[in-house]
Amino acid sequence: MKALVVYDSAYGNTRSVAEAIAGALRATPVPVGDFKPEALAAGDLLVVGSPINGWRPTPKITALLSALGNGSLKGVKAAAFDTRVRMFIHGDAAKKITHALKAGGADIIAEPMPFYVKGSEGPLREGEIEKAEGWARTLLTSLTS
Repeated sequence: MKALVVYDSAYGNTRSVAEAIAGALRATPVPVGDFKPEALAAGDLLVVGSPINGWRPTPKITALLSALGNGSLKGVKAAAFDTRVRMFIHGDAAKKITHALKAGGADIIAEPMPFYVKGSEGPLREGEIEKAEGWARTLLTSLTS
């Protein structure tokens, strides 16, 4: 089993979270433009992350998820995260990513996870990197249980 952490990032916040998750998973973070879907095999873990962009994932992540539809993720374990501003009302890119991964046939192993930034461009709020590392460890636990 290998783990892939695929992300898009506008200001570097989502990249930082992806790097923290990848570090805890002993994986390599992969910018969405460099991801090769043929690198995935049944039993692999795919973690996808995006900043919220207009209440949804970025266009690059949305395009990737569309390309991964129609059962191409059968047997792949998956989880999703997003970076967002803490507000009363906000989008939920991670939930949309999770739905798309499930529609592609992936086995979802965790609830979508938000990570918070200060202001509209960041940086990440204090403790979010540690939260990302902890979340990644729960993903590993889910794989072995």
